[in-house]
Order: sequence, then structure tokens, then C-alpha cells
Amino acid sequence: MLQFNMKNAAQFVSQQEMDNLRAQMKLAQLQTLEKNGPGNDFLGWVDLPVDYDKEEFNRIKNAATRIQEHSGLLVVVGIGGSYLGARAVIELLSHHFNDYLPGNKRKFPRIVFAGNNISGAYLADLMDVLDEYSVSLNVISKSGTTTEPAIAFRILRNYMEDRYGKEAAKDRIFCTTDRNKGALKHLADQEGYETFVIPDDIGGRYSVLTAVGLLPIAVAGISIDDLMAGAAQGRERFANTSFTDNDAAQYAAARTCLMRKGYEIEILVNYEPAFHYMTEWWKQLQGESEGKDNRGLFPAGVDFSTDLHSMGQYIQAGRRILFETVVSFEDAGRTVEIPKDEANLDGLNFLAGMGMDEVNQKAMQGTVLAHVDGGVPNLAINLSERTAFSCGELIYFFEIACAFAGYLNAINPFDQPGVEAYKNNMYSLLGKPGYEEEGKKLQARIDATK
Repeated sequence: MLQFNMKNAAQFVSQQEMDNLRAQMKLAQLQTLEKNGPGNDFLGWVDLPVDYDKEEFNRIKNAATRIQEHSGLLVVVGIGGSYLGARAVIELLSHHFNDYLPGNKRKFPRIVFAGNNISGAYLADLMDVLDEYSVSLNVISKSGTTTEPAIAFRILRNYMEDRYGKEAAKDRIFCTTDRNKGALKHLADQEGYETFVIPDDIGGRYSVLTAVGLLPIAVAGISIDDLMAGAAQGRERFANTSFTDNDAAQYAAARTCLMRKGYEIEILVNYEPAFHYMTEWWKQLQGESEGKDNRGLFPAGVDFSTDLHSMGQYIQAGRRILFETVVSFEDAGRTVEIPKDEANLDGLNFLAGMGMDEVNQKAMQGTVLAHVDGGVPNLAINLSERTAFSCGELIYFFEIACAFAGYLNAINPFDQPGVEAYKNNMYSLLGKPGYEEEGKKLQARIDATK
């Protein structure tokens, strides 16, 4: 079970400050749960863990089984919320070296990702390895016209048809897109690809528990039943109007208090390498939801203890503009015991007989104390185990806390107007029809800086 703890931030945020947010938080919670606040058209995720399409859910599991049976590799094409959630869950819950396990030990297909960048070198290198595997393709896009995944899908679809033939390729291509409209939906219907739905009332960064995330996650051999059950427990625990007993509301209030006191950066800290992409998913969730109207915390992340050797100095003794939220697992699943060495040249015999997980816990505890003593507030999120169930609960916790914090700070946490600026400039510079004149102006500006 997930537990939130802010005792290591008590000297920075008083109970009175938290209590002073009670009325504002109640309103934020009501706006979220009654779906009457800004951006309420995108609150379908609130009840999703218990109110999802059961027929499609079963189709997802059936499609995942077919992919597992005939493919050694699944290419997932998508960007932002269309891939980060799936990658986060898969990497958190899979063997760290799944791609390197021999075939007799690896039970499920390798999962690789494309369409999340425009690097020709990346896609060319991916194409080099495809012939070594039987391949399936899952393209994820609401419209089918987002530049990065659309380019990758065009190239990979041609590859699939050249390799398998048009008729056989259609049984290996799966499209997750709009229910009724858009270029990708039109193509899927035309070619006979199996489709899954991106709901109209759930934005990309909140979509991991829809078909967007569930199909790749299921192909990786992770129980999506357990994932949804964990999210359902999260909904039961965090989707209520209580403040004192609601860990998600407490987390949202604590980070809001810290922001209003001048802390500008929230660093999500983990001590398990498998958590890295969960941090990347969280960064999009927070950054795209809160970063608007010249406000919002800047979301950053570190992987400890690795990053203690690069970022530890700044966190310990740099500008006091940041706080940490530490995610930890009581049971990470596996460990290795440290052996005794008679020579003891490295001086580590005092650790002999300990599991590495115990050392990791002490490293975490010691680091938290050092950072708090250095003036860094620390919030803590503890999970009992690293499982699909606990992951589902954590996802829901972060999603609803993000909504609470957005409304608490008078912003719409469900739009993202700022991301259009770079897209329009890119289209103009590439000469997209209708953007030519603006493209000439932008090119002139670029030439003037050379």
C-alpha cells in the first residue's frame, strides 16, 4: 500500500500552513470529482479504474496474447503520453536485463519504442535489428498526423508490408487512436488494422491506464488486471473529499505550500534504476499540467545513488530553490547478499552478510537526513512492493494529486497550449502547405543569427 509522509518537511512547512489550505483543497477536490472545473472535458481518468470498457479490455488481452505467440519484438510508435506511461510501467516491472536474457529465460517479446524523436540515426539503427525478429507494430496517435510518430509509422508500415506482404502485415499492425475520426483511424479502417480507442475525455499524459498503455504493458507479460486493481484501490483511497486522511491531497498541499514559499523545483528521487522512466512519465504529467500562466513547479528527477555522484553536491549545498519527493519500495523484489572476503582490501567486510537492499535503504535514509540538514525539504512516498498492483495505485496517486494541485493554484491542469509554438515553427520551416510565408520569416531570423 502507498503511504505519503512529510515529517522530513515539517521544519519547512507547518501544520498551520497545511490547515490553511483546507478550504481551497476541498474546492479543488470537488472540482476534480464532480468534474466541473476548468478542463473538465478531460476528466475521464477519474473513474476509469472502475468504469472502463470491459469488452475492449478483453480484446487488449487477446491481442497481447497473439502478439506474444507470433512476435519476438513489438515496436511501439508514439510520443509523450502515447508512449511514456507504457515504457514507465514496463521498465519498472520487468527484468532489468530482459533484452539480454537468452530465449529460454525470456518469456515475452522485447518492447522497443519509436516515433518519440526525429533522429534519423535512431530509426536507421532500429531498422538494422528488425530482420532478426518476428515483428509486430503498435502505433499510438489520436490524430495520426503528429509529426514524430507519423514519420516513424510511415517508414515502419512500409517495412512491414515489404517484409510480410500487405495481407499478412495487417495482422501484425495495431492502431490505438480516435474512436471515429482522424487520419490514423481512416487508414486503419481502410487497411483492416485492429484498433483500440484513445478516449475523448482523457488527455495523453493521463492515458496510461487506457489502451494507450495497456496493450504494450500486456505484451510485456505484466498483469493489466492487477494494474487496474491497484488503480481502483487508489481511486477508493484518494478520490474523496477528506483532507486529513487523503495522502494525495496532503501531497498536493505540501508541494503547493513549498512552491508558495519560494521553492521552484521539485525533484523526484528514486533508489531503483527500474524507476527511471516512471520519473520521465511524472515529469510530463507535472510539467504539462502545471507549467502555464508563468507559474508551476519545475519537475526534475534523479536516480540515486547514481546521481549522488553528479547532482548530490548541488542538492546538498546549492541554491535553496528545490525540494525532493523520494519514492521508495520496502520490497524491490530481489537482492544479492554481500559476501565476506578474507583479504578485505576494499574494507567492506563490515557489510558481509547484508543484502544490497539493506545497504540501499541505509543510503536513502542517510541521504535524506543530510539533505534535510542542508536545508532541502523532503517528502516521502513509500510503496510496500514493486508490483503491478502497487504501480497502478501510484499512477492514480500522481494523477489525482496533479489535478488537485492544478486547481489549488488556479490553473487548468488539462490543457497544454504552450506545446503548439514549437510545432507551428517546425511546420513553417519544413514548408508545410499553408505555412510557407511564416517559414520564410523564421528562416530569415535564423540566418541572421549565423
